[in-house]
Amino acid sequence: MLIPKKVKHRKWHKGRGRFRRIATSKTSVAYGSYGLKAQSPAWVSSRQIEACRRVLTRYLRKGGKIWIRIFPDHPITRKGSEVPMGAGKGAVEFYVCEVRPGMVLFEIDGIPADKAKEALKLAAFKLPCTATVVAKEGQLL
Repeated sequence: MLIPKKVKHRKWHKGRGRFRRIATSKTSVAYGSYGLKAQSPAWVSSRQIEACRRVLTRYLRKGGKIWIRIFPDHPITRKGSEVPMGAGKGAVEFYVCEVRPGMVLFEIDGIPADKAKEALKLAAFKLPCTATVVAKEGQLL
């Protein structure tokens, strides 16, 4: 699973919905021919990214290449079960990536359009947000 090697602060603030705004970066397919673009905001955990990666690699087998455009760098903390109120913030449980609407999450190349669409659709089922399959500028899907 993906986790950062080092973070500036071990525990972060939760934030107040800043990631609900439309994305300004990672909005177009840059590396591959086809991509999976988020349509709604969500926190995508490292486990969900790994599940999508597994689906894509199993579908592509030996052909094609995959690019993961997101990285989970936001720590999420949880307190243990049955722990009373107070006594500070809980320990870091997992890491998430704040996905904004319009972000391209995954890209693939080296396979036909119909196979790419099917593979990315299967990967989209593993995500907590709605996502659509998009093609590079000037390519038909």
